Amino acid sequence: MPEDSAVLIDGPWTHRTVSAAGTRFHVAEAGEGPLVLLLHGFPQFWWSWRDQLTALAADGYRAVAVDLRGYGASDKPPRGYDLITLASDAAGLIRALGAANAVVVGHSMGALLGWTLATYFPKSVRRLAVLSMPHPRRLRGSLLTSGQGWAGRPLLGFQLPMVPERRLVADDAELVARILRAWSRPGWPDPTTERHLRDAFQIPGVAHCSLEGHRWLFRSQVRPDGQRYMRRMRTPIGVPVLQVHGAMDPFLLPRSAQGSGRYVDAPYRWRMVEGAGHFPHQEQPDRVTAALLGWLRDTEPEL
Repeated sequence: MPEDSAVLIDGPWTHRTVSAAGTRFHVAEAGEGPLVLLLHGFPQFWWSWRDQLTALAADGYRAVAVDLRGYGASDKPPRGYDLITLASDAAGLIRALGAANAVVVGHSMGALLGWTLATYFPKSVRRLAVLSMPHPRRLRGSLLTSGQGWAGRPLLGFQLPMVPERRLVADDAELVARILRAWSRPGWPDPTTERHLRDAFQIPGVAHCSLEGHRWLFRSQVRPDGQRYMRRMRTPIGVPVLQVHGAMDPFLLPRSAQGSGRYVDAPYRWRMVEGAGHFPHQEQPDRVTAALLGWLRDTEPEL
């Protein structure tokens, strides 16, 4: 069975452990300059940002890709997978990295975390880029319309106790590979990416922890904590936002993400990536990296 070391992949970056909010986080870091914090999604780990890590470092940024709580080589505590706690993790991590704030870039669940961080800890976020994820309030509204409820039906299967965890790791994590293929463009992932992600999800605890966030997201809709969260998320985002979405995303439909700009009271930019599904930064890394760097270079990033 793979151990944490399975995610310590060699490359032009440095691996280290950073303690924040009482939790130890594994990060991969490259470059010097303003901090860019990269937050992965499901079923991923820090390595999903490898192309952006090197490109950001070459462009004069300090890029840090983290294994979120419960993933990769980070701690895997039994609790704390609600978006508010995860946002607190990220805010603490920014401080622990020695920065007052950061450009925050999130994909999928990491993007939900980014939206939440910019609302709950606005002083921690200088700019926000979100990939493959509507604003939480837009997401909730879209589940009842536009076919998003059917597209997102895998979330229902994640709500069962223990069974989804066992399915994720069974047969050398075959389900992880099937999810990657089902949610992406034809021909992706490549064998190396698939192998790394299969290994990462067989690290003890990862399968369970990765599903706890989805469970909170679903179950909180009818609980007081979730209702408080949604009320708080009415607060407009006050920093520039770049929203990137794969045109072929079958899991979170592009039309579900469009309209998130209504929750941004700052310069907002929408970019659709042709030839990409749910993982645009990996399926079309050059296009996504060009959009990200162009937006970061723009002093007034508004269409």
